[in-house]
Amino acid sequence: MSGQRSRRQRGWYPLTDDWAARIVAESGVRSGEFVVDLGAGHGALTAHLVAAGARVLAVELHPGRARHLRSRFAEEDVRVAEADLLAFRWPRRPFRVVASPPYQVTSALIRSLLTPESRLLAADLVLQRGAVHKHAKRAPVRHWTLRAGITLPRSAS
Repeated sequence: MSGQRSRRQRGWYPLTDDWAARIVAESGVRSGEFVVDLGAGHGALTAHLVAAGARVLAVELHPGRARHLRSRFAEEDVRVAEADLLAFRWPRRPFRVVASPPYQVTSALIRSLLTPESRLLAADLVLQRGAVHKHAKRAPVRHWTLRAGITLPRSAS
């Protein structure tokens, strides 16, 4: 089985650097903001969040990728949590999310992010088009606005 195929079966779609830069720029993250990168992979989004001046919590399930993140961002304002996104406990302080999470956990992740206990301020997520339409149609809570932003081509990963 090819590495590309096995990655996709596990739901890992690494972003190209150009698209990661565009996503972070479109998010409007400001210097000093606390941002969670869910499914951080090798740090494509994390690197651009750091460049924007964000304080980053990179969450990654895969031990090898988590090690890579720790090494790559050892000198930056980045903490790495090796954790399953479905069992991850959200920060107790207000936070933003800028992430390209594994597609298999999209629905559960959005439900978890939008609980009343969550301190989420905003989320910019790379999701499959079907998931965006599904969740935008039935906005789970009245305090949030869901909208589709930029469309990424398949070549973005």
